[in-house]
Amino acid sequence: MASIRHEVWIDAPPSRVFELLSSAEGISTWWDQQTKVDTPEGVVLEHNPGPEHGTVQFLVLESEKDRLVRWRCISSHPENVPASEWTGTEISFHMGERSSSEPASEKWSAQIPVQTVLRLDHSGWPDNSKYLPFCNFAWADVLTKLSKKAMENGD
Repeated sequence: MASIRHEVWIDAPPSRVFELLSSAEGISTWWDQQTKVDTPEGVVLEHNPGPEHGTVQFLVLESEKDRLVRWRCISSHPENVPASEWTGTEISFHMGERSSSEPASEKWSAQIPVQTVLRLDHSGWPDNSKYLPFCNFAWADVLTKLSKKAMENGD
């Protein structure tokens, strides 16, 4: 199985990054409008990127304040859209200090302001996925928006 991995250095405290990752309201400020649904399995976050995709649903698997948010994609989608390959995949957001990243701890990076190292791991992709390269780029774009939002003062 293939994975998408990104590491983002954010000049905002882990509490701010966690706030933006752990609620429908927070996620809606940097990604797509989310809806929280309470189900017997747990909290599900939903958004609709368009009629061809249908509603994307993430079951919240884990949430550890200022450290970790983890979801599983539980929705199914038509084969001709990127979300079709998300079904069953897991998305983990790990937050740590500069010292949690070897590159962020190296001498050359000392001049870069870093309060939070955010690591994304989107795992469980099918081998030879046709949408993985596109989604890899899309995650980079979305994480850039998250980083900018986290560094804003207040909302």
